[in-house]
Amino acid sequence: MVTETNATRNPIAQQIETPTQESCQATFALEGMTCASCAMRIEKGLKKVVGVTDAQVNLATERATVTYDATQTGPEQMMKKVEAVGYKAIPLVVPTPKPAPVAPVVPELQQESNAQTTLGLEGMTCASCAMRIEKGLKKVAGVQDAQVNLASERATVTYDPAQTDIEKMMQKVEAVGYKAFPLDTPTPQIVPTETEQTSVENASVDVASTPVATFGMIQEDERSKRKAAELIRKRNLLILGVVLSLPVVILSMFFMNAFPGENYLLLALTTPVWAIVGWDFHRTALKTLRHFGANMDTLISVGSTAAYIMSIVATFFPHIVGSVTFYDTAALIITLIYLGKYLEARAKGQTNDAIKKLMGLQARTAHVMRNGQEVELPIEQVRVGDELLVRPGEKIPVDGVVLSGNSAVDESMITGESIPVEKTEGEPLIGATINQRGLLRMRATKVGTDTVLASIIRMVEQAQGSKAPIQRLADTISSVFVPTVLVIAALTFIAWAILGTVFGVQTASVMGSSNSAWITAIVAAVAVLVVACPCALGLATPTAIMVGTGKGAEQGILIKGGESLERIQAVRAVLLDKTGTITKGKPELTDVVTLSNFSENEMLRLAAMAEQGSEHPLATAIVEGAKTRGINLATHPERFTALAGQGLEATVDSHEVLVGTRGLMRERSIAYEALEEQLSMLEEHGKTAMLVAID
Repeated sequence: MVTETNATRNPIAQQIETPTQESCQATFALEGMTCASCAMRIEKGLKKVVGVTDAQVNLATERATVTYDATQTGPEQMMKKVEAVGYKAIPLVVPTPKPAPVAPVVPELQQESNAQTTLGLEGMTCASCAMRIEKGLKKVAGVQDAQVNLASERATVTYDPAQTDIEKMMQKVEAVGYKAFPLDTPTPQIVPTETEQTSVENASVDVASTPVATFGMIQEDERSKRKAAELIRKRNLLILGVVLSLPVVILSMFFMNAFPGENYLLLALTTPVWAIVGWDFHRTALKTLRHFGANMDTLISVGSTAAYIMSIVATFFPHIVGSVTFYDTAALIITLIYLGKYLEARAKGQTNDAIKKLMGLQARTAHVMRNGQEVELPIEQVRVGDELLVRPGEKIPVDGVVLSGNSAVDESMITGESIPVEKTEGEPLIGATINQRGLLRMRATKVGTDTVLASIIRMVEQAQGSKAPIQRLADTISSVFVPTVLVIAALTFIAWAILGTVFGVQTASVMGSSNSAWITAIVAAVAVLVVACPCALGLATPTAIMVGTGKGAEQGILIKGGESLERIQAVRAVLLDKTGTITKGKPELTDVVTLSNFSENEMLRLAAMAEQGSEHPLATAIVEGAKTRGINLATHPERFTALAGQGLEATVDSHEVLVGTRGLMRERSIAYEALEEQLSMLEEHGKTAMLVAID
């Protein structure tokens, strides 16, 4: 009897590696970027910071990944640099400095220990607040380290309980103008002795492995809320722009000068569009101007403002520039570009769903043995070396190894293999997989960002934030595009002005005024500014990478980066893991082969009735296959015994039935050599053979 499934397991868990520890890498969320020029300005600024070896800024994900030497610089200097160029940076992932090597200690000092606690914070509004609290906490006597996270509004503090306590830390936070409250009980951190360092996994707590993955979920939730609120604000402003711009366009195009005071009505309708809807463009343009820069928003702001001011002059002083106004131009420029900004923000919000789904796979709590008692703790408080209990139906909290117990674990979310994997003492366990049956006692070996799931999340994030070669070219072009457009617009204005005033080129028929040479020049320059905005140039590639890698992650496909996506067009051969990729990932009964006097249906009936007592996917496939063939399975086995990792034995209708692997048949001294050729042939086609012995 054969069921179709995958013969080999996907070794993805073994292939994923954690980042090298030779240099530090930090990830920042960025606010205030509107175009590719903004991203290039931040990237260039970060690369100028002493100690920064590389910086990658992604416009679509609004993140910066910085590689740096921790002995020369730190996140604080990078955040200040980003603020100096006119934007805002929020630390998302900041590595904890590696602890210095522990020198040999005298016996009476071997029991020295530190503690770590987490404080909730209130009152922070920006990155400067977080840095102020962090500096204050580090000044408290006995505090070894303090990490403040603005997004999650938490502080993680490592300290010596002999010198300070939580109360003093809370007082210090209040002294610098904020509020703090404890979120957990201090976790002791044993300082390993020289001999203990040979078995750190069993004898010490992994101080450097801060569970950023779980905090990352909190940060993502906070950022999602802020982005949702920002999207609603953009939608409301867009509605305002559309409602006011439509009558402006209709009046300007079909009813120009149709009634007295029309220009005043157009001014009243256009002013809110230019001032309120367009404020995002004007604010960014002014901010970049303060730093002697220009970006895409500069083009929009200058173009719409020129049209708006020229129309005001034409409304109140028609004898100077003529009576023709351009309110419709100013309103449409802002409204249409703002529509693009809204759609862009909406698309970027939807592309992160894959990351959120991956984060949602991990367990939220764990049953940890502390001082001989079982305690339910949040997943972020689990440390390397902790002993955990996992009951049937629960998710494995973190990566670890089985200490005792027998069970089957569903690892399909990691490996793609639908068949549960039998786990016994010494077997490795992967966090977020599901324990199907049996109580497992395990020891945590990897927590936080070191787990397989966290590595997958990190890989997807890095892939979404990576730059394809074509994107680097687009970014380079975008960085010089805006200054080039401004120069071309200025030259256009000068050329038209010279043509009209010096050479007498007639433009009055076009502009409706004898003094229209300057007006023509202004309109031509504004047209250059408006049509030249290359938002798609800087946004198309990163958005495509985000969507591609995100959709791939949803389907269980990990794409390593933008370069891999770009090179895929040259692929000529593809190797696929069978189960769940080119098959449904669910075993099905395909063949029934008999050797005895039993008919196929009779043998299948007895085997299926025996398998009704099992929850194994192969058992389910046999039962469903029998039902599909119209076999009646009304009765249940009189006796049933599951044989872990081998199969089962049961008594059905007074027949002794044995269903399982070759190993089970050999153990029971049942000959199956006559079937070996057929078994090999079926297995070559990727099918899993189950042997049935009756009586």
